[in-house]
Formats: sequence, structure tokens, C-alpha cells
Amino acid sequence: MAENEEKTDAAAEESETAANETAAADESTETVDHDQTQAEEAKENVHDKNTVTIEDSGSCKKKITVEIPEETIKALLDEQYQDLRREAAIPGFRKGRAPVRLIEKRFGTEIGLQVKVKLLADASQAAIDANKLDVLGDPDIDHEKVELPETGSMTFDFEVEVRPEFDLPKLEGVAVEKPKVELTDEEIDAEIMAMRRQAGIWTPKEDAPIEEDDQIVAGVVMEIEDVEEHEKLDNIEIVVREMAFVGPVPVEGLSDLLVGAKVGDEKKTTIEVPKTFHNEQYRGKKVDITIEVKDIKQLDPAEMNAEFLERFGVDNEDDLREKLMEYRRSRAEREARASMAEQIHRYLLDNTKVDLPEAIVADQSTRLLQRQYTNMLMQGMQREELDQQMQQIRAGSDAQAEEQLKLFFLMDKIAEALDITTSEEEINGHIAQVAAARNRRPEKVREELAKDGSLTQFILQVREQKCVEKILENAKITDAKPEKKKAAKPKKAKKKEDKPTKKEAAKPTKKAAAKPETANKKTEKKTEKKKEAREDTSRENATAKRTKKTTKKKE
Repeated sequence: MAENEEKTDAAAEESETAANETAAADESTETVDHDQTQAEEAKENVHDKNTVTIEDSGSCKKKITVEIPEETIKALLDEQYQDLRREAAIPGFRKGRAPVRLIEKRFGTEIGLQVKVKLLADASQAAIDANKLDVLGDPDIDHEKVELPETGSMTFDFEVEVRPEFDLPKLEGVAVEKPKVELTDEEIDAEIMAMRRQAGIWTPKEDAPIEEDDQIVAGVVMEIEDVEEHEKLDNIEIVVREMAFVGPVPVEGLSDLLVGAKVGDEKKTTIEVPKTFHNEQYRGKKVDITIEVKDIKQLDPAEMNAEFLERFGVDNEDDLREKLMEYRRSRAEREARASMAEQIHRYLLDNTKVDLPEAIVADQSTRLLQRQYTNMLMQGMQREELDQQMQQIRAGSDAQAEEQLKLFFLMDKIAEALDITTSEEEINGHIAQVAAARNRRPEKVREELAKDGSLTQFILQVREQKCVEKILENAKITDAKPEKKKAAKPKKAKKKEDKPTKKEAAKPTKKAAAKPETANKKTEKKTEKKKEAREDTSRENATAKRTKKTTKKKE
């Protein structure tokens, strides 16, 4: 009996001891957590003693001046020296026993730099957070211009670009027209010609001048403003269009400069690179360009043969036309949705005043390019067409960049106002659609988007689509009347009449003829271009095709 009582008492003592140890451990943990919390709060509150002044320094720009008191600087210096003293191995002293003065003498410069950088980073962020500034990007502080004083306070200033403030227009009942598209044989003819040209080959032109849409091989010399050394490019290929790239820069009016030139000719022009151009090396600069024509090539469209048809998985031209008609119908529906989305964009831009500083437009140009790339990718655009469109977009003007940036801020605010978010499932679904359009695996497309930095823009684009769809749900949509297009027969007759008309126009004197020719230069170019495409197609395809159709109908 006594033995049992002793065992019970011993067990009780052990239990009480364990409970005390657990309580002590919990108390110790709470103390550590409390100390850590206090330390974090102390770090956050240390910059409450700073003196901060904020003033406007331009559209969407704030100038922030911060004064850090001497006691804050001294406290951080002491903390750094004590930390270093505990860890530094100084010859002749045990670890943690070296005099602080010796530590200061040996590591003073390095510690001073670390303290200065930390104070600038923490104080600037504290000023932004305390004043609830919605900044775009990180503060741009020139650390080298700020000195850590031996005594007294430290004052520095910096500028930040802030998100523009504006009011949204009414989002319900927006008037929108839905385009009604009627497909014609002429459009299919043009589509087939485009496919033939895409599959065509460049062949040299002998003793013939440059024409629009030709390709030239050229030597280029670029004299860039404020750059001493000229940039030379040997044997580069240039496609002669109204707007095209010469090496790394866009040139407007290139076809006017080069059309009519021959091999051996040298042409010069001067351009002003847009201030929003993606490449900083040329952004906003004047560039003198000299182009020496070394070779001229023309594009010979691919023949409509079995090899060509096999590329598109069809056996004959009729099957190709049917396949194209189906593709055009689905594309027409997408284009109708895109047109309505563009109307929503235009409504928002025209009814919202958003001021943007020039610097933001330039800095965001790369992101805008990614956004455009993603947009076209989501529409299922093929790689070749996509690359061609991107060349034109890279040369975008200030106005275009500003509009796109305004839309970014508008959609961001609309998403917040309408509580629109995107889920992982939705993103994966859109990626799967893009992958299917390009015959790729969804995981591979996602990997590529993440790798080149486009995934974030892709997600924003999906959110923007949801914003537009939400506005369209409550919009006043009316069907637009389709544009009346002339039948094929009158067009044929018109082509025959065009030739004598040109001859009759050529009869007056050169002086009399020169003026209307100059005035209508751009119109004539567009007309001739369309005629060439239609004539090429109709010569090779239209007659045989329509004969086949007529025969089938009779049967």
C-alpha cells in the first residue's frame, strides 16, 4: 500500500515538473515572439520620426523630400558595429572582444555605405507607405549624390511616378454597333493570293527598278544623333513598304524613297525615332540613313499545284475555297467581337481624361509590345503574320502608346469597380485555345509565355476581355448595315475601262497632268495594289473556277 502511494506521488511530481517545463517553454516562446514583434515594430516606427514633405513635380509625378534625424542614423550605425563586433575575427582579440573603435577604424567606410543604402531604401519606402502613394515602379535615388553625415541629420529627395487619378464614365447602356460581314468570292481570291505570296520565293530582278513590296539587299550607314561612331550594316534585307524597318529602326515613307531606284543607286533620308520606341539606343533621336542598293528581288507567288494544295490538307482548289470560307466566317465573328471591343475602348478613351507624363509612356513601351503580342497570340494569329504586325507596332507613335497605356489604367480601374478577377482555370482555358490554334501543347505555350515575361500580360489581357464582355452585357447593341459591294461582273468591266481612262488622262500636257497625279498619289498606289492582287488571281484561277461552277449548276 505504501509503495503504491510513493509511486503515485512520484508520478504526480514528474507530471507537475513536465507541466512547469512546458509552461516555461511556452512562456519563453511567447517572449521571443513578443521580442521579435517589438523589434519589427521598432524598425517600422523608427522612420515615423522622419520629416517628409511631398510636392507635385509634374503630371503624375511627386517629389518627396525626407529628413532622417541624427538619432536614427546613430542607432543604426551602433547596431551594425555591434553585430560586426560579435562576428568579426580581429587578430589579437577573442571573437566579440575587439574594441568598437578598432572595428570603426577597420570597417568604417564599408559600414557607413551599408547604413546609408539601408536608410535611403527604408526611409523612402516608409514615406511612400505612410502617405499611401500608389507609385509606378521603384523610387529612383542616386545613392552617390547622398552623403552620410558625421553629425546631424541626413536629407535626400527623389521623384516617383504615381498612378493617374481619374473618374470612370458611365459603364451601362454604351451604344455599340455589331458589324455584319458578307463574304465574297473576291475576298477568297485575295486570301488565296496572300497564301500563294506567303509560300512564294524571292527572285532577282534584272535591269528593273524597285517597285513597292520588292525586297532589296542593301548596305546601310546610320548616323545617330549624339553618337560619334556611325553604325554600318552590310547586306541587310529590306522589304520596300510605306512603313518598314531599315535595320533596327522604323522608316516612314520608305517606298517613296526607294521606288524607281536601281542597283548601285544610293538614297538618303533622315528620321526622328519615336520617343516611345522600345530600343533606348535610338529612342527619340534623329538618325541620318544612307541606303546603297546592291540587289533587287521580287516575290513570285507559289503555283496553284498539288504540292501547294497539300500544305493545307486539300485535294483541289474548290476544297481550299470551301475551307477558307469556313475559316473566314469564324474569323469574321471574331473580328465582329473585336470591333465591338474597340468601340468600348474608344468610348472609354473619349469620355475619360487621363494625364500621363512622357516618361511613363517611354518606360512602358516594352510592356505594351508584350501586351500587343499577347493580344494577337490570343486571336490565333499565325507566327509569320504575327511577326510582320509586331514590326509595325514597334514603330508606334506617341499617341498610340499613350492610348494603350490609358487603356491599361482604365481597365485596371474597371476591374476593381466591377469586381472582376481571373481564376487559374480561366487562364489555362485561354492558353489551351491559343495552343490549339497554333497546334502546340498548352503546357509548352504556358512555359514560353512565362519564360519571355508575357504571362503576366496574358493574364491582364484575359481580365480585360472579361471587363469588355461585362460592359457589352449591359450595352445597347444594334446590327450595323453591311457595306454594299459591287458584283464581280461590273468589276471586270471596270478594269477594262480603267486602261483607256489612264490614256485619256495622259493626253494633256505634262504640267497639267503632274498636279492631279501628285495629289492622288496615295490613292492610286492603293488602287493599283488591289488591282494587281485581283488581276493575278483572276488570270490564273477565276476563269476556270467560274466555268466549273457554271457547269455544275447546269448538271
